[in-house]
Parts: sequence; structure tokens; C-alpha cells
Amino acid sequence: MCNLYSMTASVDEMKKLFGPFEGERDNLPPFSEIYPGKPAPVLRRAEGGALKLDIMEWGFPGPAAARGRPVTNIRNLASPFWRSALNRPDRRCVVPVTRFCEWEGEKGSKRKVWFGLHEEHDPLFAFAGLWRPGEGGVPYMAFLTCEPNAVVGAVHPKAMPVMLRTSDVPTWLDSEAATACALAVPYTDADMRRLP
Repeated sequence: MCNLYSMTASVDEMKKLFGPFEGERDNLPPFSEIYPGKPAPVLRRAEGGALKLDIMEWGFPGPAAARGRPVTNIRNLASPFWRSALNRPDRRCVVPVTRFCEWEGEKGSKRKVWFGLHEEHDPLFAFAGLWRPGEGGVPYMAFLTCEPNAVVGAVHPKAMPVMLRTSDVPTWLDSEAATACALAVPYTDADMRRLP
């Protein structure tokens, strides 16, 4: 389960990859280590269909069965907890990312292992996410996970985040649920690397 990532790209770098968006800022501070419960930049569709940049808290308030503990990763796409959001394109979002972490080693001596795109690519990419309004005005987001590819699976064999290619972003944000959920597959090994 991914519980740490970074987003250090500039607004201009985000526009270059994702296109123009509303809610523009001159720039964003670097989000070097984003943990659950922390704010993070997210892109979603605004009314009228334009992309909008929001700052959201990572982690949906959890169901009663989880004692309300925030849910950060979405694995079971058939779960009733996620079904209504997945069926609503206006509740889908993309989470800009420059690298993500999994942990390696035994409990008590774990160390961070960072993953990102192959060095031939710009470091910025996106996770497929869902969002919802928050009671205090700050919205919440979480992102999908899937089976890991070989690169991530060597460290974390259970799951990896669903990474979107730029061409997949409109499909994730705008398609009906079955087409959007078909993107929940491991990213191509050749396009990724374990970062030094």
C-alpha cells in the first residue's frame, strides 16, 4: 500500500503535461513528502468541463467497519464504498506525482524505496483518483491501486498505484465506469525505474 509520495513539479510543468486548468496559482510549494492526512494538489473537472486545480486532504473518511480510519488506497473497485464515486465522472480526479515510495526491510528497520518514471521521461505523471467534498470545506481524495508490475513488485508484491499516461487522463475523467476502471492495470515496467 502506497502511503508516501512526492509532487515537486511546478504549475508550468503541470500545464505542459495536463493542459490548462482553473484555480491557477503562480506556483505551488514543493510537496516533497506527502503522507496520509496531508494536503496535496489534485486536478478534477470543474463545472463546464475544464480542469481545476484543488488542494485536497489525502484519505477518505473510512467506513464504520474500519472505525473511521482514513482510506488512502482504493483496491476493491467493486466495493459499494467506492461504486457510487466510480460511477460519477465528476468524482474522479488525477493526482499529480513525481515519485512514490514503498517500504523495504523488516519491521523496525524499514527503509524508503522510491519509484518513478524512466529517466527518458519527464518525472511528472498522475495517479487515478477519486475525491469527495469535506465537511470543513477541504475535500478528500484517495487513489486506485492494482496488481504490481515487476519493478514495484520486487519491493511490494501486493499492489501499486494506478499510474495514468497523459493520453489516459481524459478516459479516466470522462468515460463510463467500466472503461475508466479498465485503466487499473500495472504500469509498463520498461517505462519505470527504482530511483537511486
